[in-house]
Amino acid sequence: MARMSPLFRRARPERDRLVTLVRKPGCHLCDDAQVVVEKVCADLGVPWESKDITEDRELYDRYWEQIPVVLVDGRQHTFWRVNEDRLRAALSD
Repeated sequence: MARMSPLFRRARPERDRLVTLVRKPGCHLCDDAQVVVEKVCADLGVPWESKDITEDRELYDRYWEQIPVVLVDGRQHTFWRVNEDRLRAALSD
């Protein structure tokens, strides 16, 4: 099966995908992760949001030792360091 050109892939919304970056203020790894999330999501036309772990007890209890955490469609994709190619592949499948 032929793969779709990246140009066309960018033009169509990725099935209502959503990337969530779980982070905290003053976290340099979180800042690094946000740069990758912003780039990949902009390239693919996928919306993303940022959630502050210090303002959400459920997120705090679940992810405190792993931040930054990236969720794709509500499921944990990665933590600590975000790999651009891996995130791009997860959003393009």
